[in-house]
Amino acid sequence: MTEAVAGARAQRLDTARQRQARIVGAVLIGLALFTVLVFGIDTAGDATFRLSRPRDPLALPDLVVPAGPFIHIAAALLAFLGARQFVRGGLRWTAISLGAGLALLVMAFLVWATAGKAFSLTGMLQATMVRAVPIALGGLAGVLCERVAVVNIAIEGMLLAGAFTGALVGSLLGGWGGLVSAVVVGGAFGFMLAALVVTYRMDQIIAGVVINMFVLGLTSYVSSQVFAEVRALNNAPVFRAWKIPLLGDIPVIGPMLFDQNLFVYGALIMVATATYYLFYTRHGLRARAVGEHPRAADTLGIDVYRTRYIHVTLGGMVAGFGGAWFTLGSVGRFDENMTGGRGFIGLAAMIFGRWHPVGALMAALVFGFADSLQQKLALLNTPIPSEFLAMSPYIATIIVVAGLIGRARAPAADGKPYVKE
Repeated sequence: MTEAVAGARAQRLDTARQRQARIVGAVLIGLALFTVLVFGIDTAGDATFRLSRPRDPLALPDLVVPAGPFIHIAAALLAFLGARQFVRGGLRWTAISLGAGLALLVMAFLVWATAGKAFSLTGMLQATMVRAVPIALGGLAGVLCERVAVVNIAIEGMLLAGAFTGALVGSLLGGWGGLVSAVVVGGAFGFMLAALVVTYRMDQIIAGVVINMFVLGLTSYVSSQVFAEVRALNNAPVFRAWKIPLLGDIPVIGPMLFDQNLFVYGALIMVATATYYLFYTRHGLRARAVGEHPRAADTLGIDVYRTRYIHVTLGGMVAGFGGAWFTLGSVGRFDENMTGGRGFIGLAAMIFGRWHPVGALMAALVFGFADSLQQKLALLNTPIPSEFLAMSPYIATIIVVAGLIGRARAPAADGKPYVKE
């Protein structure tokens, strides 16, 4: 009986995988037709991508791509990947084929938009890294919370609180004072969330929404009533980019990773530190045990409540640091609801990255690329309205949350309150 049930379950799983492979194959073939019909018709000239900036000591020659042939080659590869999915699909190859297909589509789009023009690829990659910072930090905040089984919907509010505090205190005490204050305020909201969901066992989604609405209302009121009258309170200094000697001179990679401001370096260090902590230390193992099976962790002597308090507070501090990017790392002033949903995109990046700090960073780079793409292409006067290009990060979020990239398993106890016996 058990073998029959297991066999039926395996057959259903195999059928579901075959269905997913066929769906992905159909999507890829559709993208191939779209690439030919939209990008390939009447596209002439060469697409020139600049790999170096005028001030770079090590200059690389421009990358010149014949637009028409490249687009047709990309369409042929998309069709091949789609046909392969119908003939020989598999769970692993489905994800690889989909990722490769989307990359081909993006490259074909870039070549089409740049045909007959010049485009700074290095500048766009540098902007991608900058715009990925708040999303990566929001995703990292979510990882720290959900690894101990606390769903943090309040990341958006924590980012907004960090941006507001950074502008206000930074205007009074300078950049470093604003940065430290933003981290402290983010941690305070993290502690508040932990108190609501751990001690008082409030519904975690509702608690996060409450914090988001409270922060949005408070900051919007102060922005419209106080900052509009006293402009000196909303004029914070901005942390400038600092190039690391030698590393910053590496073509393409140097400007992207080693010629950035404090927030980019901080995000990379935090991701590396969190990865080592969660997966290579004893305390990280305990934290993951609390997220997977809190009852067993409690039996082994791990304080589940204390562990959740610490990690949710740390997640709030990371989000506060990410929020300060909007003001101290970008424009030096606070505007109403200036985070623009980046906290929710950070949650999508966390899911896309499968609750891993490095995975969340990689997903944030995808969203950051989509965010920077619409600004760069506006300079090329493409026929696509800028409003549609501005939708691209949110479309990518919908695709990720809808599960097109494959199922990702959250920690087993995620979102479930724990009652100590």
